[in-house]
Amino acid sequence: MLEQRIKTVIKDVPDFPKEGIVFKDITPLFLDPVLSKDMTSAFVEHARSLNTEIICGLESRGFLLGVSLAQALGIPFVLIRKAGKLPRQTRALSYDLEYGSATIEIHETDIPNGSRVLIHDDLLATGGTAKAAVELIQQVGGEIVGFSFIIELDFLNGREKIDHYSDEICSLVRY
Repeated sequence: MLEQRIKTVIKDVPDFPKEGIVFKDITPLFLDPVLSKDMTSAFVEHARSLNTEIICGLESRGFLLGVSLAQALGIPFVLIRKAGKLPRQTRALSYDLEYGSATIEIHETDIPNGSRVLIHDDLLATGGTAKAAVELIQQVGGEIVGFSFIIELDFLNGREKIDHYSDEICSLVRY
């Protein structure tokens, strides 16, 4: 089972990035090319079932499998980045985090109006970044059809912030 294979490879790192947090390190997943391919295949199946037209990956770990996912589907990959990282005309959105705030940006012309967009990232925690990405994509004319994550941390209830945009949420591993 894919979920069990992933869980055996993810490493828990206590007290990172600060005391009291147990960080789920996904970097060992990419040491195994077969596992990486199997994760991508699971995401492809989900995205294909939604007639996805564009994959939006969230900086930066959403780029890791997001590009492969888009390539496997033969559709565009659009980057959502932290403020100041994209060179052309952007649309920005600021949002609150648990310990401050952040701003994300997207190129204004990368998503044709009405395009069916799937948001991809490595982790669904509190849902704040995914919710901000939804709002940003909607501002430039995209329609959210679903989400995909490697990990979902159920105890942080992030799903509740995004499931009214689309209940098509694919999480390969849930804790």
